Amino acid sequence: MPSEFNTTRSVEFSDTDMAGIVHFSRFFVFMEAAEHAFLRSLGTSVAGTWEGRRVGWPRVGASCDYLNPARFEDVLDVRLKVIRKGTRSMTYGFEFQRGDVLIATGRLSTVFCECAPGQPFRAIPIPDFIADRILECPEEEGEDDAEG
Repeated sequence: MPSEFNTTRSVEFSDTDMAGIVHFSRFFVFMEAAEHAFLRSLGTSVAGTWEGRRVGWPRVGASCDYLNPARFEDVLDVRLKVIRKGTRSMTYGFEFQRGDVLIATGRLSTVFCECAPGQPFRAIPIPDFIADRILECPEEEGEDDAEG
């Protein structure tokens, strides 16, 4: 059962700004793409139907810290870690690296919801066929988990 998932992302020209570096907003796209790949690796998706209901994983929080620039044609190693698995929600941590250089770190929190047309989203328990395939990463020594 995975608690981590690794993928790569090639920086496209459209990812960069006039300074020639990856625009800050693109890291959120990169995190979402890694999350989608992670869920596909488990045989599921970020949106679909389950027990006849439309379901999905709306985002409830996202952040990113930028440490070093990335540029056009860089290949970034993207590491997704499940830092919290609740009964209805998931929080992922991300690290973006180019070789040994840490480029950025991010965090994305999502909630498993029923997404009925014309109705507000309603958080529901993550189905066992998904939850049973995912482990939280063990907390690293010295890591602050103030968000509980």
